[in-house]
Amino acid sequence: MSTTNKRPDEILLQVQDVHVAYGKAEVVHGASIDVRKGEFVVLLGRNGAGKSTLLHAISGLIPKKSGQVLFDGNDVTHSSPRDIVQHGVIQVLEGHRVFHSLSVEDNLLIGTYANSPKGDRSKLERIYDLFPEMAERKQQMASRLSGGQQQILAVAQGVIGEPKLLILDEPSSGLAPMVIDRILDVATQLCSKGLAILLVEQLVDKALRHAHYGYLMQTGRIVASAFSEELREGDLLHRVYLGGDNREHA
Repeated sequence: MSTTNKRPDEILLQVQDVHVAYGKAEVVHGASIDVRKGEFVVLLGRNGAGKSTLLHAISGLIPKKSGQVLFDGNDVTHSSPRDIVQHGVIQVLEGHRVFHSLSVEDNLLIGTYANSPKGDRSKLERIYDLFPEMAERKQQMASRLSGGQQQILAVAQGVIGEPKLLILDEPSSGLAPMVIDRILDVATQLCSKGLAILLVEQLVDKALRHAHYGYLMQTGRIVASAFSEELREGDLLHRVYLGGDNREHA
C-alpha cells in the first residue's frame, strides 16, 4: 500500500489512556491509539507486549481498568461486545476460530446475525466474489478445511458483518506465506474501499508493506508511532524493541 505524509482527517476509533489488568497485574499501561476512516493501521510489538489484550479491551471482550474508547463519535468504553459489534467493530480472533460442526455457508451466515438474527443470505454473493475459495467449498464442513482455509473463513465471517472497523489479531499464526499474503491482500483491497483495518501481526515487514500507519508497543505501553514507510526504512523498530535485524522479509 502506498503511503502519504498525511493521515485521513476523520477519526473512527480513539483509544485514550487505556489501562487493563488481570487481577492485580496491570498488562496495558495507558495505551492511546487512533484509527482513521479508511485507514490500515498495524500494532506491532514482541510477544507478551499486550497487543492482543488491548484489542480485546477495544472489542469489549475484557474490562478496562481505566481510560476511554470512542468509536464513530460514541463512547463504547463500557459497552458489551454485542453492542460494540452493532456499532460497527468486528474482531477476528487469533487461531482461525470457526464453527467446525457447521458448513462454510452457515459459518458465513452467522457473521450476519448481529444485524439480522435469522441470517442474511443476500450478503453471500459479495463474500463469494471476494473469497472465491469459500464459494467453492460453501457446503463443506468447516472441520474439513485446512488451517489456512479456516483462517480465510474466519476473516470472511468478519467481513460479511459489514463492519466499519475490522480488527485482525495475528491472522498469520501458523499459516503458509501464500495464505498470509492472500489475507493481507484482501484486507488492503477492503481498505481501499473504505473499510478501516486494525492489524496485530508478528510478520513485521510484511505487515508494514500493507499498512498505512503503525504503532509500536512495548511492555504494555505505546512507545512510538509513525507512517509505515518511516518504520520500514528507519531504525525505530530495532531501536525501540527488536534489538537487531529480526524483521521478516517478504
